[in-house]
Amino acid sequence: MWEEFIDRLGKFIDKHVSDKDDAEDLLQEVLIKIYKNLDNLEQEEKVYPWIYQIARNSIIDYYRRKNKMTSNLELEDIAVYDGEESSNEDIAICIKNMINSLPEKYKQVIILSEYENLTYKEISQRLGISISGVKSRIQRARKLLKNMLYDCCNLELDSLGNVIDFQHKTKDCKFC
Repeated sequence: MWEEFIDRLGKFIDKHVSDKDDAEDLLQEVLIKIYKNLDNLEQEEKVYPWIYQIARNSIIDYYRRKNKMTSNLELEDIAVYDGEESSNEDIAICIKNMINSLPEKYKQVIILSEYENLTYKEISQRLGISISGVKSRIQRARKLLKNMLYDCCNLELDSLGNVIDFQHKTKDCKFC
């Protein structure tokens, strides 16, 4: 399982860093950062987003060191430097539009849990609802997003259920 994970992480970095030697060095750097910061992981169920956040930040740092990025590039805009759009950017836009189309009560909890990384308790306090209400809303919001995504795209998943590739079903998807 560890080897499969390192292979997936390596492919993610390779997709964004064209120089193979630099990509290998970056993978080692990311693995060291993961090891050194493992104690900072607050929610074990969010380990993969946490790890990929470390990888994205490392890629951004790499390009900054190489002066290959413009100063206004946002974290979500990582792509191969030659200007090609990555499929991650495409699906990120779809998902962002899907989240924005959710009913407000579901949109709020998804943004607070997935983007602001708040705990159930923190969301509960902020929205003035019970923790079980937060969990229920998050579960419903995720189900709605999953249905929207499957209606929009054909997805290729890895053995852990993570999206590794996708294709739009039609060109007239209202989210993409």
